Amino acid sequence: MDVRELVDQARQGRPRAVARLISLVENAAGSPARAGELREVMAELATGTRKPYAARVIGLTGSPGVGKSTATGMLIRAFRRRGVRVGVLAVDPSSPFTGGALLGDRVRMQDHATDPEVFIRSMSSRGHLGGLAWATPQALRVLDAAGCEVILIETVGVGQAEVDVARMADTTVVLLAPGMGDGVQAAKAGILEVADVFVVNKADRDGAQATVRELRTMAGLGEAPWRPPIVTTVAYKGEGADDLLAALDKHQAYLEESGEARRRRLARARDEIEAIALAQLRSRFAHLHGDRLDALAERLLGAATDPYAAADELIAALA
Repeated sequence: MDVRELVDQARQGRPRAVARLISLVENAAGSPARAGELREVMAELATGTRKPYAARVIGLTGSPGVGKSTATGMLIRAFRRRGVRVGVLAVDPSSPFTGGALLGDRVRMQDHATDPEVFIRSMSSRGHLGGLAWATPQALRVLDAAGCEVILIETVGVGQAEVDVARMADTTVVLLAPGMGDGVQAAKAGILEVADVFVVNKADRDGAQATVRELRTMAGLGEAPWRPPIVTTVAYKGEGADDLLAALDKHQAYLEESGEARRRRLARARDEIEAIALAQLRSRFAHLHGDRLDALAERLLGAATDPYAAADELIAALA
């Protein structure tokens, strides 16, 4: 089956075609040898009548063990009750030794496995930092073209400063759980800046209200026009789903009314173009100037130059 036929079938919502397209872009992303395949897919996706970035993209992030997969499953149920078609990209960490991944998020989302209006795709991060996989932007485009009205991105369990999902989502949901660290740890992780909605999951545990109070105090220090609401949930029981959905809707309304939605999607498009351009430049640079770079590195080790002078010489050669 050629790319055009795959894209046509994906637009009709056929799960197998969507899966094959995502596999294609996942295997081709970051591979110069397969760049032509990725280019062909993106060109075909751009020919449809549906505008890019039409889907509502919601990112869920937080530390390992806070219940991101369970909360994602809860959100799928909530959106499906509205009759919304949902796509899910669940990113799992790769083993630093084998390069493989467990891809275990689907275990917690089995309730939706037979729903034709839900597409769940597990992706390996393949060592890419920031909590996402390298091919996540391209996979988003595939799900968008396939008619998903809402796309949920569940990140790898992130640590401090791994918040790439905020650059790719319209709304970023940050999950915390009691006993996972105090408000200072939350501030260190950078989540106060990227969160549009806070979720304190596992709220049936001791310390949940203390976590809410700490978050409320820390979030109140900012002067941003949008103050993230704090929602408590017990995701495995489905408790708090309506409150979370209401918070997401409120943020979506704010995005549309303030013009922030267009600004964020424009920034996403800019980042996508820039990443592709830089990858192409890096590939050409390594091919054409690898020997020159090695020679400059030797001179730097021999104290014959400094790194800035070496970089200037390299840029002059490129020009």
